[in-house]
Amino acid sequence: TQLYSGFDIGTAKPTPSERRGIAHHLMDILSPQEEATAGGYRQLALSVLDGLRQRKRLPIFTAGTGLYLRVLLEGLADVPQRSEELRDRLRASVEHHPSGHLHRMLKRLDPETAAKIAPADEQKLIRAVEVCVLTRRPVSEVLRAGRTPLKAWRVVRIGLMPPREKLNERIHARTDAMLEQGWMREVQALLESGMSQNSKPFDFIGYRELRAVLRGEITLEEARGAIQQATRRYAKRQLTWFRKEQGVRWFSGFGDDAGVQAGAIEWLKARSSYARTNVLMSGTRRRCPAKPARRCSNPLSFRETRMSISAWFNSRTDSYLSLPWMESNSTSKMRVAPGPMFSPAPRSP
Repeated sequence: TQLYSGFDIGTAKPTPSERRGIAHHLMDILSPQEEATAGGYRQLALSVLDGLRQRKRLPIFTAGTGLYLRVLLEGLADVPQRSEELRDRLRASVEHHPSGHLHRMLKRLDPETAAKIAPADEQKLIRAVEVCVLTRRPVSEVLRAGRTPLKAWRVVRIGLMPPREKLNERIHARTDAMLEQGWMREVQALLESGMSQNSKPFDFIGYRELRAVLRGEITLEEARGAIQQATRRYAKRQLTWFRKEQGVRWFSGFGDDAGVQAGAIEWLKARSSYARTNVLMSGTRRRCPAKPARRCSNPLSFRETRMSISAWFNSRTDSYLSLPWMESNSTSKMRVAPGPMFSPAPRSP
């Protein structure tokens, strides 16, 4: 959501003072008329990562949108870009056929994928049919063809697991704070600028409810309650998603908790020391067995390993992860999406 310019308060974009001293990337890069896609995000992120690597900077991802993070780290199947012409034709066909038309069409093209998509999920059905038509192959076959994961980076994943009750309290308090900061005025200004009320960002949590207030459809208090409820549900969906992720080191609490910060930093230090030892030993054995480790020609030096740790933390509290053994100007954030993230009991490292 922070990809879109102009939508600031409701997406919890960090303020200028919060950004001071740490470069933030991939915010305010799309206009409201543009469509955000996981594939498009990955291309932009890879370009930024390449620049950070050349400048020996450490990227810290703050993730709320699990799909975008997974696509960046694990890669994306070689699927074609969207075809608006084909999509318009598919939408038009829905209006001229009985209910379930797209699902029946996909079932003929790719029964395996059709079995995984609900007949009422028009967005996923259109994409699946689109891929089948453009590639002339079933979607399931295209996805099995393989992906290209993120290369040249050592990925370290950190997750936060605050108590559910405390998390809900923060969700409610954050909604109240956003409204006090002028969220309604922001929405009104966006609409008065001539922006289409059907622009994609108006589907975001909060923006659709406040748009309804301005239309006279609901009251502000009704919108407040709806926003808080929708955010709680979003957090629950994050729970369902991230509990399936492997290799995450969970910490109980919020990112602004001093104990969580200290634990995360100590764990990262231990991981960095372990990586240094393994890289140097591995390089000595394979690359230059007759030379001391410090003279090894292995390109994965400790300096390279140290700066290639990637971590992700909860939105708004991750700025505390300014790693003490890095130079003060050597960290860089790439924000993915706001929103609290939590999961079941922490796993052992």
